[in-house]
Amino acid sequence: MSTFNGLPAHILLVHFIVVLVPLASILAILCAVWRTARQKLIWLVVVLSVICVVLTPITTSAGEWLEHKIGRSPAIHTHAHLGDTMIYFAIGLLVASLLLLIVHLRENRQRPLGRVLVGIVAVLAIVASVAASVQVYRIGDSGARAAWGYTASSGN
Repeated sequence: MSTFNGLPAHILLVHFIVVLVPLASILAILCAVWRTARQKLIWLVVVLSVICVVLTPITTSAGEWLEHKIGRSPAIHTHAHLGDTMIYFAIGLLVASLLLLIVHLRENRQRPLGRVLVGIVAVLAIVASVAASVQVYRIGDSGARAAWGYTASSGN
């Protein structure tokens, strides 16, 4: 799908990524540090993380279509390069979510993992969540600059 209702699909799909990655990240951090949140939200976090992994290559593919339509500039090249890295951050968030799910399942079966291991999983989940959210910001910022030509020095 290259367009939807006359609009480039990339522009629409990006909004899913911009909302879902930070949402999944915030919920993953909550699940990492608060057992009650983990008990209630972990399945949602896993589903959101899977959606992010599925939507990321679809979004970048739609972006490549758009890039071929409008032409390549240095700003678009930067945005495309950053966008191509998002899949690694989405996969990292999914892996962290799955590790949190393992912690949850073990706790529910009265076979909890050791405190140190749970702590390591929590740190990994926090790092993956923050990294994914920061990367979404960086990609979005570069995309806005490419689309609107904004530079801090020009004041536009």
